[in-house]
Amino acid sequence: MKIKCIAFALFFLLTIVAEARKIPHLQKKGTATQLIVEDNPFLILGGELGNSTASSLEDMKRVSEKLQKMQLNTMLVPAYWELIEAEEGKYDYTLVDGAIELARKHNLKIVFLWFGVWKNSMSCYAPMWVKENYLKYPRAVTKSGKSLEILSAFNQNNLEIDKRAFKHFMNHLAEVDKSQQTIIMVQVENEIGMIEDARDYSKEANKLFTSDVPKQLTDYLVKNKQSLRPQLLERWEKNGFKTKGIWTELFGEGLETDELFMAWNYGLFIQEVAQTGKNAYNLPMYLNAALNSRERKPGAYPSAGPLAHLLDIWRASAPAIDFLAPDIYDPGFTDWCKQYQVNGNPLFIPEIRLEDGNAARVFYAFGEHDAMGFSPFFIESPANPEEYPLTKSYKVLRQILPLLAEKQGENKTNGFWFDSEVKERTVERNGYTFTFKHDYTLGWNPLAKDGSKWPETGALIIELSKNEYLVAGTGIVVTFGNTKKDGTETGIGFIDEVEFKDGKMIPLRRMNGDQNHQGRHLRIPTGEWNIQYVKLYDYK
Repeated sequence: MKIKCIAFALFFLLTIVAEARKIPHLQKKGTATQLIVEDNPFLILGGELGNSTASSLEDMKRVSEKLQKMQLNTMLVPAYWELIEAEEGKYDYTLVDGAIELARKHNLKIVFLWFGVWKNSMSCYAPMWVKENYLKYPRAVTKSGKSLEILSAFNQNNLEIDKRAFKHFMNHLAEVDKSQQTIIMVQVENEIGMIEDARDYSKEANKLFTSDVPKQLTDYLVKNKQSLRPQLLERWEKNGFKTKGIWTELFGEGLETDELFMAWNYGLFIQEVAQTGKNAYNLPMYLNAALNSRERKPGAYPSAGPLAHLLDIWRASAPAIDFLAPDIYDPGFTDWCKQYQVNGNPLFIPEIRLEDGNAARVFYAFGEHDAMGFSPFFIESPANPEEYPLTKSYKVLRQILPLLAEKQGENKTNGFWFDSEVKERTVERNGYTFTFKHDYTLGWNPLAKDGSKWPETGALIIELSKNEYLVAGTGIVVTFGNTKKDGTETGIGFIDEVEFKDGKMIPLRRMNGDQNHQGRHLRIPTGEWNIQYVKLYDYK
C-alpha cells in the first residue's frame, strides 16, 4: 500500500510538472529568447486591432475572418478595464470570451493588451467609478499644480484596484484557456509614461524625490555596472558613482533625473500588478513603449516609459516584466530594433504604423534580430487583405517559421532592409561574401531612374550548410564572392525557387539562365515575393 501511495504521489507530481510545462513561457536558445507554446517555439506574425474594435463582437467577427486571410497567426486584442468592471466588484467577460472563441474558430492566437490604469499615458480606460472618485483615486500633478487625466503611481488605492482587476482578469484567462492556450502573452497597461512634465509632482512623489535612492536600485547598479545602458552609466559616473543620497545627488539635476525617478516608481507599481497577475496565471508579460523620438525631451514624449535607455531601471524595479518592446511610428526602423535587442532583451514589435514598408521590415526583424514577433497597428484596415503587401510577406514567412525558430540564437541568419537611402549591405558567412542590394540598383525598373522614391524592400538569409542558403523576401538582388586571396572565384551552382510544406522544402522551378542573369546573381524583383535556395561552389 505504501509503495502504491508513493507511486501515485509521484505520478501526481509529474502530471503537475507536465501541465506547468504546457503553459506558454519564454525560453533561452543561444543568444535568442523564444516564446514556447504547446512545447514548440512560436514566432508571432501578428497584428494589433484598433483601440475600439474589440469593444464590439460584431466588429470582431468581421475582423477575425479578415485576419485569417491576411496570413496572421496572432491578433493583439485590447481588454478594457472600464467594460470588464463597469460596476465595482462586478465583472463581465463577454467581449474577452467572444474574442477567444473567434480566435479559436479562425486558428489564431491572442496577445491580450490590458488597458487598465494607463493607456497611452492617460487613464482613459479606467471605469467611471474610478474617474469620478478623484479624492480616493488621485491623479498625477504637474509642477504648476494641475491635475492630469493620469492616475498617480504614488497612491496605494490606485495600485490596489489595478491589482485586484488584473488578478481577476488573469484568473479568468486561466479558467477558460489554460488547457487550450489560445492566449499566449499579456501586455500590462499600454505605453506608460508621464506627459506635460517628466515626473509626477504630487505631495507623495515630491517626498520620495527628496528621499534617498532605494538600496534595491543602488545594489542593482553596482552589480550590473559593466553592462548598464550608456545614458544611465554616464549620469551616475558624473556624480561619482555614489551609492547613497537623494536622486539629484546620485544622478544630477535635470529632466533626465526626473525621468529616472519616475521610471523607478512606475516600475514598482507595475511589479506588483504583474506579479499579482502571474500568481493567478503565469503567462509571459511585457511592456510597450511610446518612443522618445524626434529629439523630444522627457515630458514632451511619454517620460519614464519602458524605453530602451531605461531598461536597467525597469529591470531593477519590475522583474516580473519579461521584456520591453517598442511601438514604432517614426523613421529609423533598424535603429529602434537595435536599441531593443540589447542585454538579453528580445525584440518584439507589438505595434508599428501600418504601411506598405512593413512587408520589407518584417524580413529584417526576423532575420537580423531573432525577433519574437511583428505586429502592425490597426491591422484590420486594409481594404483588400489578400493583396496587401504584408499579407504576401506573411505568406512566405509562414512557410519557414519552423526553420527560423530552429536557427534563432545560433547566428545562422541575417536580415536586410533597403530604401532610397540605404541601398546595399554585405555580410560574410563561412568565407563567402553576400552582397544584398535594392532591386532598383540594377536600373532595370523604369522607376529606378525617373526620380521616384524607391519602395522599401527587404529579405533574410538562412544558412543551411557551408555552401547552401535560403533567401526569402521581396525587391532584392544578391551577388556572391569570397574572402580568399588566392584567385578563387565563387560561382552559383544553381538556384531553385522553393516552397515549404509540412516543414519539407519542395523545389518549384530552376532559376538559372535568364532568372539568375547567367549565373551573376539571385534576384527577387520588386513587387514579387518568394523563397529561393542557392548552392554555391568555388573554382579557379
